[in-house]
Amino acid sequence: MDAIRFVMVGGFLGAGKTTTIARLARMFQAQGQKVGIVTNDQATDLVDTHSLRSQGFNVGEVPGACFCCNFNELTATVERLGRTERPDVVLTEPVGSCTDLVATVIRPLEQLLGQQFSVAPYGVILKPSHGQRILSGRGKAGFSPKAAYIFRKQLEEADFLIVNRIDVLPPAEIDELVSMLESQFPDRPALRVSAKTGDGFDALFDYVAQTGNFGRRVLALDYDTYAEGEAELGWLNSSLVVHGDAEFSLDALLLDIIEGLRRRLQSENAETAHLKTIGLWEGFYGVANLVSSWTPAELSLPSNCRVREANVIVNARVALDPALLEQHVRAVLEETSARLGAKCTFRQTQSFRPGRPVPTHRLVQIAL
Repeated sequence: MDAIRFVMVGGFLGAGKTTTIARLARMFQAQGQKVGIVTNDQATDLVDTHSLRSQGFNVGEVPGACFCCNFNELTATVERLGRTERPDVVLTEPVGSCTDLVATVIRPLEQLLGQQFSVAPYGVILKPSHGQRILSGRGKAGFSPKAAYIFRKQLEEADFLIVNRIDVLPPAEIDELVSMLESQFPDRPALRVSAKTGDGFDALFDYVAQTGNFGRRVLALDYDTYAEGEAELGWLNSSLVVHGDAEFSLDALLLDIIEGLRRRLQSENAETAHLKTIGLWEGFYGVANLVSSWTPAELSLPSNCRVREANVIVNARVALDPALLEQHVRAVLEETSARLGAKCTFRQTQSFRPGRPVPTHRLVQIAL
């Protein structure tokens, strides 16, 4: 039996990992290969999982801890994906605030389960909205030095780098980003892509198909700084039902939620790593998101429908006390629903700071 091709795509919160993975999945399927996807989060009710499943993909989720701290659940989830139809390829999306994934995921897979998995080169997506500030050192980076430390370490351990959003960035800005990456992280190819339009994805697809001496950049990592950088983020996942007597635009609801949160968080001077919301009802779904405090809200997957009721999930990753973040989210959801003549009923809300990473395995010696 052939080994399962294991493709992991990393990158900071809001870098575009989910859109990238969905596009790669379709490309693998177009070649006749069976694809499974595994998402990952510190809590349940992950927008990305619902979004990918709504697009028809076979998706498993590892909730409650990052891949590195829940390695056994990662491999068990891949096994569950194969109960109905064994995948040829598994695409995985780690938590966007995690690093050290070569030592804690890639190396354990290769050294402990090498007969089951063929591991692809590890690509990390550069998030332009924060990357330009962090890499250039000019002005306010948006996050503290400890959070920026995680951002840099993610890029450092990659086999290759992916500059996303070339469809919206000026060519001079793209050139500047690539130049900084080549200077600060040499010997790592930097691919230019748009996850939204597909530009550059043929080269990306060819790169993840390569075999060779990859997954060798084991980090020298200060776990205290890493843990403190993660803990600066307030983490919130909330699920609810929005229901009204008359029909309302699902897309308007989602955009208003994100825009309302952007304004409230801006008033708190709280840096946004990522805001994302999905609305679902009877086969329809839409997604809106915000990837930084200085970029506009975006309807990334429009539903183009009107509904009287919708299941809504909100994910927020913000440099703010989790209790205060939850207050803002609840207030915005209630206010937005009311403006549309609807009411919201909360099902579950989790708000917290991520705990200290404790990897299941950390293999720092490279097997010859």
